[in-house]
Amino acid sequence: MSPKEAAAPTISSVAALAGVSRATVSRAFSNPRVLRADTVTRVREAAAQLRYVPNPTAQALSTGRHGLLAMIVPDIANPFFPPLIGAAQGRAETAGLALLLGNTDEDPAREHTMVGRLAPQADGFVLAASRMSERQIRELAERRPVVLVNRDLAGLPRVLVDSADGVRAAVEHLAELGHTRIAYLAGPSRSWANAQRRKAVKRSAERAGIEAVMLPGQVSNYDAGMQAVPALLNTRATAAVAFDDVLAHGVLAGLVQHGLSVPDDLSIVGCDDVLKAQVYPPLTTVSSHAADAGAAAVDLLLQRLEDPDAPDRRVLLSTSLIIRATTAAAARS
Repeated sequence: MSPKEAAAPTISSVAALAGVSRATVSRAFSNPRVLRADTVTRVREAAAQLRYVPNPTAQALSTGRHGLLAMIVPDIANPFFPPLIGAAQGRAETAGLALLLGNTDEDPAREHTMVGRLAPQADGFVLAASRMSERQIRELAERRPVVLVNRDLAGLPRVLVDSADGVRAAVEHLAELGHTRIAYLAGPSRSWANAQRRKAVKRSAERAGIEAVMLPGQVSNYDAGMQAVPALLNTRATAAVAFDDVLAHGVLAGLVQHGLSVPDDLSIVGCDDVLKAQVYPPLTTVSSHAADAGAAAVDLLLQRLEDPDAPDRRVLLSTSLIIRATTAAAARS
């Protein structure tokens, strides 16, 4: 093999093969949205043929960007987040960017530390259900573009899964089944979605003329759902709306341990529709559109990277009730 054949491919060789300029090759990897789709495809096919890999350090020096987006989630084990992460990663890759992922285990201090460590290399952030304070989020937004998911702060781009319609439908469904006393099993206290769902349950119950009991919560996982069952039974409610499907799943298991049957003894409604029909009985739940939220968040972030002065956008994703097998007519006393 000659020295020329052995030499690593360069941006010039890619440009020559693709029939474009060096600047176009650079943009195809650093900012493909400014080019025609067929041009980006032609450049990347030429790069693949030559086995050319862009130098991230050189790209960062020339463009001021690293080609990396960061997404921070509070609990990667919660089934709500994998579809959101997957859709966000797909959108980032389409734009020629990589996605860094951080998991905070519901710890706002850990989230703040993680953001500080990623900020020097991330071009922008998607904060999903952020547990940081408003001040900390706004300080980050002064340094890097930030898009929020399920956190409603004016002046910052955000994608909100609007649970109000779905939760309202759930409460109305339970009232129509004859339930006059229901309970809401709360999720994390710092969660915007938890506050929204709690408020929706309370208001919808008042409109339906039934009683709603609010049970506190700190975390949302299977064990927390099981541990909440004694308090739920003490309310003497005949139905419950859980903050999410994971919590509802734990409640289902806990009720079985107490010798009770769902929905004969107690009806259960979840939120997010991430377990679908995977639990038994199949769970009645409120849809969430997690994947749509992830894709929309990255789209907003890419828009903000292209135009830092773009006006604030607030994207609302609607929800609806999906009736399965965990709700039925209220049990007699």
